[in-house]
Amino acid sequence: MLPSWKDSPTRTAIVDFVQRVTAEGSPDHLPPEARIAVFDNDGTLWCEQPFPIQTGFLFGKLAEQVKADPLLGAKQPWKAVVENDHAWLGNAITKHYGGDDSDLKVMAAGLLSAYAGERVEDFAAKAEAFLRNSENPVLKRPNLKTAYAPMRELLRYLADNGFTSYIVSGGGRDFIRPIARELYGVPPERVVGTSVELEYREDAEGRPGLYHTPKLEVFDDGPTKVARIWSRIGARPVFAAGNANGDLPMLKATTWDAPASLALVVHHDDGEREPAYTAGAEKLLQAANENGWAVASVKNDWTTVFVD
Repeated sequence: MLPSWKDSPTRTAIVDFVQRVTAEGSPDHLPPEARIAVFDNDGTLWCEQPFPIQTGFLFGKLAEQVKADPLLGAKQPWKAVVENDHAWLGNAITKHYGGDDSDLKVMAAGLLSAYAGERVEDFAAKAEAFLRNSENPVLKRPNLKTAYAPMRELLRYLADNGFTSYIVSGGGRDFIRPIARELYGVPPERVVGTSVELEYREDAEGRPGLYHTPKLEVFDDGPTKVARIWSRIGARPVFAAGNANGDLPMLKATTWDAPASLALVVHHDDGEREPAYTAGAEKLLQAANENGWAVASVKNDWTTVFVD
């Protein structure tokens, strides 16, 4: 049970919570249908540094666009691709978590065009191929092996105790779905994330299909996560895990006036086994301290970060 977790107050808080809500006769007992857990993905379930994995996938497509039209390389986000500017990519996300969406909007404008016109099945196949054949540029590990071992164990532990877990990510829903079951034990219908508008149309032979458009349907971050949880799940979670300011509303909504609940914050403070950072997580860490939420220190709570 949770072998990659040290015997710490954080592990104790998780186990105590699960025991309280699953034990028959406990004042905090919850029936299985009420045991709903929600997890952020980037930075919570897998590594998001030096930039989120999906960014690398999308920027690969932008690189192809620059080859076809070199003039694109003079402006962002194509310029960052040409110059291999990891800092610009990472800073755009960090600035977003700090409340400044200026660079994120510039990046989104380019990224939304990347796979416009793709059939949903073709996009899923390309996303899966990328995830299976790419690596983290800093860790030099395959991207699928940058999923955090302790968090995968936590998902299994919750499932073994009658919980139903959902991934609620600022990352793309259709990017995560192809590997969610294999990597996390979460089926694709339980992935809630950022999505583009889809368009139904038939090809010249009358074959129907769904296609990606260059229009954003929903950016699943911040307060939007709370709204999407309700629209997709129709129930309030009792467990929530996140690592950045964009997860704060989700954790607050899960625990507010709910004694039988638990919020877990992943704190990236190691620096040796993975990149350490707090930028974009300041508000969440402060809220964790003020509300007594459980904090999983990568350095102090995890015996193992990744497994081969």
